[in-house]
Amino acid sequence: MTAPHGINHGRRRLLIGGAAAATAATAGSAGLLLPGLARAADYPDRPITFICPWPVGGTADQSMRALCQVASGVLKQSIVVENRAGASGMIGTKALARAKPDGYTIGQVPISVTRFSQLGMLQLDPRSELTYLARTSGQTFGIAVPANSRFKSLKDVVAEAKAHPGKLTYAHAGIGGATHVGMEEFAQAAGVRFNAIAYKGGAQALQDVLAGQVDLLADSSSWAPHVEAGKLRLLATWGDQRTPRFKDTPTLKELGYNVVVEAPNGIGAPIGLDPAVEKKLRDAFRQAVASKEFQQVAARIDAPVMYLDGPEYKRYISTVYDQETHLIQRLKLKELLQQG
Repeated sequence: MTAPHGINHGRRRLLIGGAAAATAATAGSAGLLLPGLARAADYPDRPITFICPWPVGGTADQSMRALCQVASGVLKQSIVVENRAGASGMIGTKALARAKPDGYTIGQVPISVTRFSQLGMLQLDPRSELTYLARTSGQTFGIAVPANSRFKSLKDVVAEAKAHPGKLTYAHAGIGGATHVGMEEFAQAAGVRFNAIAYKGGAQALQDVLAGQVDLLADSSSWAPHVEAGKLRLLATWGDQRTPRFKDTPTLKELGYNVVVEAPNGIGAPIGLDPAVEKKLRDAFRQAVASKEFQQVAARIDAPVMYLDGPEYKRYISTVYDQETHLIQRLKLKELLQQG
């Protein structure tokens, strides 16, 4: 067909483009959203997978399941928790980072990503290659021994470790993780050396200490019910202040060791999430953290609530990343990893 007189082909294309834009705007105002916007508006229209990088039953797992239960009610869609444990939480974190950024795969982001990314165990930069939704709660770490142990106090442990360097064993939840690094920080501050025994998670570490196969347990509060039942003795906790449930147990800081470990948990998603989907998830988990249901679980597992919204959590990650750079050098963590 020949173009009408006075309108060239370029002009015609311009008019057609303008008409298409006007049609799209009209459709949008009528509620007929463009495909990407429609997906965000309908989100979530199917179950969401939540990757927990720790074994079933641990304190982090309990915390995340409680949050997901409340958030699923807010989002009006089920959230299925999938445990992918191993490599001190990094197997699950890798799976999360590689997932499609559509909002249907989210998960816990251990604060140790700031350490493992620098140690070469996680091939991503956590400052820029993950989406952060919320920082949720911290953990109460401590050193515990069997009730029949000859160690009645941390002073006894330090004396034994000084007399026999490298002989005393302690169980922890994975090389380079918070329980391992925290214990090595304490050892350095005390001027002693332990024999570290690594596990894939705190549950098996706890069992071996209860069975008397390992001298000491360094873990988050998996020890708590066993301390209350009289099966374990809690020698020290690692927070800035004493934990309310075990107020008679001193902190490392009180005992003269400048070591504080809280390792707050957080929730994230792959990079590239639609901003509208991200906002829905941030809102849902903000409500979940503030809920009575989660607060009760947090109190039961001695997890102090430490909420931050996604953007603030991302800034916190960058701060911790810089701190970890110095910690890695001070504790010679690369050398420790090479030694296994």
